[in-house]
Amino acid sequence: MKALAKLALGTALGLALFAGSASAQNIKIGLVAKSLGNGFFEAANKGAQEAAKELGGVEVIYTGPTSTTAEGQIEVINALIAQRVDAIAISANDPDAVVPALKRAAQRGIKVISWDSAVGKDGRIVHLNPSSNELIGNMCLKLAADHLPDGKGDFAILSATSTSTNQNTWIAEMKKQLPKYPGLNLVTTVYGDDLADKSYREAQGLLKSHPNVKVIVAPTTVGVLAASQVVKDAGKIGQVYVTGLGLPSEMAGAVHSGATKEFAIWNPIDLGYSATQIAYRLVKGETDGKPGAEINAGRMGKIRIGDNGEAAMADPFVYDKNNVDEFAKIF
Repeated sequence: MKALAKLALGTALGLALFAGSASAQNIKIGLVAKSLGNGFFEAANKGAQEAAKELGGVEVIYTGPTSTTAEGQIEVINALIAQRVDAIAISANDPDAVVPALKRAAQRGIKVISWDSAVGKDGRIVHLNPSSNELIGNMCLKLAADHLPDGKGDFAILSATSTSTNQNTWIAEMKKQLPKYPGLNLVTTVYGDDLADKSYREAQGLLKSHPNVKVIVAPTTVGVLAASQVVKDAGKIGQVYVTGLGLPSEMAGAVHSGATKEFAIWNPIDLGYSATQIAYRLVKGETDGKPGAEINAGRMGKIRIGDNGEAAMADPFVYDKNNVDEFAKIF
């Protein structure tokens, strides 16, 4: 009987230790995309999974709605709360609408950050910008001017949703910096909701309603690809150009066709990697994420939190026919 009692006690202790060890290592981070099936966010997930493997004991739950709506993201957030994740890292479809759901998450001890597209300050601890808004706005204008003879002519903007935080911020920066490019004339801004079919139709409409437009600037991967296809299908390569922010893997064809000369993007793999690193450090209590804090982001180095609770990862990088194929193999 004593032997059996010792065996039972040993088994119980072993199970308890195993459970405690698994619990201690099982950090769950919900990585919320604007929508699933978007190459940019798929690449970000690749970086997030890289960070999880590097850190060890981390599970990244990559998720998002099927369409770019706040309502869809709220459902996703509630599901992550039910799964008792330790952190949520979200690229928001709407800066304000998701805040109440994220506040509920925070009340349950979940660390919340936003990345790529910001959440209102009341709904998160830190926001990670892929670059500085000022640099992104200027880069979009520079790309537009580079596509025009002598940097002069009409251009239009094809954005994502009308409530998209990052898109609106970049467009505001573009308008703010337009005086630096006196030859550029912005005629209109339209919204494709980050949906391929709608973005395609909006780009078609631009060519019909504004026949003098020479450049379409789309600061969204879905939009820049759709607009490039419209230009190709309309037989207007060499007459109308498309530029903006896009993935090399999706834009290589547009560059080689001549619909696009140059475009820019930061590395979304690095962005997902950095967001996961920051979320992990918050869960572990290694940082509070307050302004002035410097957070260890692994191979990305230290990321400093600014006075507004935001941080910038890197400058935009320009891709053209000389380098797009090399990077297209990566993302």
